[in-house]
This record gives sequence, C-alpha cells and structure tokens, in this order.
Amino acid sequence: MTRTPTPLSDELFDYLCANGTPPDPVQSRLIAETATLGHEARLQISPDEGAFLTLLTKLTGARTALEIGTFTGYSALAIARGLGEGGRLTCLDISEEWTRIARRHWQAAGVQDRIELRIGPALDTLKSLSPQPTYDLVFIDADYENYTAYWEEAVPRVRPGGVILVDNVLYHGRVIDPDDTAGTTRAVRQLNERVRTDDRVEATMIHIADGLTLARKK
Repeated sequence: MTRTPTPLSDELFDYLCANGTPPDPVQSRLIAETATLGHEARLQISPDEGAFLTLLTKLTGARTALEIGTFTGYSALAIARGLGEGGRLTCLDISEEWTRIARRHWQAAGVQDRIELRIGPALDTLKSLSPQPTYDLVFIDADYENYTAYWEEAVPRVRPGGVILVDNVLYHGRVIDPDDTAGTTRAVRQLNERVRTDDRVEATMIHIADGLTLARKK
C-alpha cells in the first residue's frame, strides 16, 4: 500500500491533464483570457479540477447547485455543464468586472440559461436564501476569512445525500506550518477542523489542485 500520493512534477501534471477530458475551445479561451489578468489569474481552478467538477456533478445527478466565489467563471461553467436536465446553478460573487468575463464565456458555451449570478457580499446573499435544504451540490471557493461562515450557511441548505466541496484546503501546504499564523492560514485551518468535527457530514480531503474537501451530507 502506498501511504502518500505520487509527487506531482510539472511533467507529471501535464501527463495527468493530457489523459483526462481536456478543456474544449470555450474553456481554453477562458483560460487564456484569465491569464491576461496577471497575478489574479491564480484564482482560476485548474483544468483537471474543472473536469472533476463536471464529472462529479453528472455522477451525483445534481440539478440544483450553488457556487460561492465565481471569479471569471471556469468552475461555474464546469458545474453547469454537468447539471441534469432543467438544472440551475446560483453563483455568488462580488466582482462585476471578473464576472463580466464569465458571462461572455457562459454564453459562448450555451449554459447561460442555467446560471443565475448574484452580485454582492456572498455571506449576505447566502443568508437571504431560503433556509430549506434546496441544493444538491455546493462549491465554496471564495475569501478564506469567511470559509467557516460559508460552510455553516451552506450545510443546512444542502439536501441529505448532497455534496459540498471546498477548494484550497491545503493552502499551498501552509496549513501544516506551525509558524504560519497569518489570518488566512488560520481561517483555512479553522474550516478544516470544523469539517472534521461536523457530524452532519462525512468528508474526505482530496489532493487535487490546492486541496479539495469533498463532503456528503448525511
């Protein structure tokens, strides 16, 4: 039994991506346009994570989904493409500028009619949503400081058997550095501890991209 994952070099990561479903022309154009944003481009999920989101959405049969943190729309596009017939994705973000890019590419991909975008502080928008268990799938990829608050608002709104995903839970390895006391690092650690002790869900942490928590609501 292998105890640890195979170290992922740049060459092995390229091989991994090349042997999964590749980005299509719309996704490739979105990746290229996002890259022009410079440092902010790091906020976009990786192509392999996008393929995973689409596949997982299909496998779960999700028809109602919620995304917290949309950026330029790659993850939303991936989820929207996996939704069942008549499916809807609600996206929460604070940036008109970045989501303007998202809207163009959603339209090009033919999924704009499946996506509702709500602009404003995500926590406020979350609290305004129905408290009933409505969603089959939730993807959290926003500001780390509010991760635990997003989790607490999201879990009650997920149906039993539904899935909650949280991105960047390894935080570039900083979560295991005892000398790292930055607020963002402490926020990610807090979220990870909350998921671990939350008896409403069963969860695992996947070594994909910067770490992805996959939880199923009981």
